[in-house]
Amino acid sequence: MSELTLTVMRLGFLAVLWLFVIVAVQVIRSDLFGTRVTQRGAARRGGSEARAQRQAAPPQQQRRQDGGRGNNRQRRGAPTKLVVSEGSLTGTTVALQGQTISLGRAHDSTIVLDDDYASSRHARIYPDRDGQWIVEDLGSTNGTYLDRTRLTTPTPIPLGAPIRIGKTVIELRK
Repeated sequence: MSELTLTVMRLGFLAVLWLFVIVAVQVIRSDLFGTRVTQRGAARRGGSEARAQRQAAPPQQQRRQDGGRGNNRQRRGAPTKLVVSEGSLTGTTVALQGQTISLGRAHDSTIVLDDDYASSRHARIYPDRDGQWIVEDLGSTNGTYLDRTRLTTPTPIPLGAPIRIGKTVIELRK
């Protein structure tokens, strides 16, 4: 083997070694100091209640916006809001209007969870064709629990059943 080849291999190995050290230091730093929480997440906490109230319209208005077709109608006794009952966002309410609700640490989630046990894309809650709400774990590390049962498949949510993601508990309510 030539001297040039040996030198290139040594430099390549050294570069990979330094890359490993840098990544290891970043992981240790994020474990010690946590993730950076920006003001946007804090503003979202206070703003989610106001946003939910703005989104909630009386059923007559919803039918009128709908063109009278009744596509946006909910069955009697169906949940109308998602409420955070435990965790750092306790009291936050999101109106259920047929849209998918994403839960996780990512800043573009509908409900941003500032929780060490939540993944960036942890779970989602969405309506099915029958008007029932479904919760689905999106491959999170620590899991999503519905009434103390770890979810492995998309599961319908009974009214008032607790959905636990780390320290945060969410419920569907009327």
